[in-house]
Formats: sequence, C-alpha cells, structure tokens
Amino acid sequence: MTGRVVAVNLGVVTEAEWAGDASGRTGIDKRPVDGPVLFGVDGVVGDFIGERAHHGGPDQAVYAYAEEDAGWWAAELGRDLRPGGFGENLTTYAVDVTGAVIGEQWQIGSAVLQVTKPRTPCTTFAGFWGMPDLIKRFTARALPGAYLRVLREGEVGPGDPVQVVDRPAHGVTIGEVFRALNLEPALLPRLLDAPDLPEGIREKARRRLAVR
Repeated sequence: MTGRVVAVNLGVVTEAEWAGDASGRTGIDKRPVDGPVLFGVDGVVGDFIGERAHHGGPDQAVYAYAEEDAGWWAAELGRDLRPGGFGENLTTYAVDVTGAVIGEQWQIGSAVLQVTKPRTPCTTFAGFWGMPDLIKRFTARALPGAYLRVLREGEVGPGDPVQVVDRPAHGVTIGEVFRALNLEPALLPRLLDAPDLPEGIREKARRRLAVR
C-alpha cells in the first residue's frame, strides 16, 4: 500500500496560560487546509510557531504523525482526535513514521523531506490536551512522530503520495532514538551511527555514554 498525506495542517495563534512561550502564545493547535502548501527550508508557509527557541528551524521544519497512531490514542482516551491534534503539519496514512530511518528521504508533492529526529513531548502539548500526565503516557507509548528537514522546497497537499526515495543503511529509526533518550539507555551507542541525526542529540548521547 502506498503511503499518503491525509492532511496538511497549519497552526493558528492560541493564547493560553499553558502555552510554553513567554508571550503565552502557541501554534500547537493546527488545522487542516484544503489545498497544497509551500514547504520551505525553515518551515511550512503559513504555520504559526510560538516558541522558536524550541520549535521550528531547519531540523524541525515539518512534523509528521501517523493517522494509525492517532487512532490508538483516540480509542485509548475515548475522544475524537482530528488531523492536527498532535500539533503535526503532516498527518500520514500507511507510512511507518516510528520505523522511519534517520536521514530517510520522502518525496511528497514537489518537495523532498528528510527524517531528522523524534518529537519530545512538552508541557504545552499536555496543556493543549488538558492532560497533566500526558508527557509520561506519551513517552511510555513511544510513538512520537517524526520531525523532517526540507531538502527541496515544494508544494505538498492532502492526498499526495509519500514515496521513500532514499533510506540510509545504518537503520537507526525514529523509534530507536526516542527509546534511547527516554526509556532504553542501552540503545545510546546506536545514535552515533546516524550521521543525519542533529548534532545536539548526538552530543547528548556522547555525554550520557561518557558517564556510564
């Protein structure tokens, strides 16, 4: 089955006490759009990002989450979770987001994206859902979704196929990186095998390994 984009989602400005930004504004509430959107090197055109110290930028230009994983949460919580409900720009179907290899390239529409790292749940996410224990539960589930770089700018729209055009041989996946950092420190040496992983994460792995 060919993977595809279920929805492209853009953040709207939300003002809330739980927003992580010092201004009290966040773009975690993302809403589906009807047509194609330009994916640029620094992010998705029209997407609001509140706290740029921790969100956005080339290594986090796009955030993808799988519709199948969202479905598990909807059943677990007994609530409707629409596309964009995880703060994702791309809601995908039939794409193994957790199993995506760091550095893997996806062609979608006229854009080429590269998998960089997993999402780290934060207090803004917990506040958005109104679940104080969400960080703990999201971490335990270990289906974090993936951030992507934009290697070739282009337009992406709902219904576009997701084609994997390159997959590095090292095999280090989004799921492995997330578990290494949060649940299974024995996996930390694997992170050093993934050259396309952002250097900040590789350095964190080196520091943790040095004190073991």
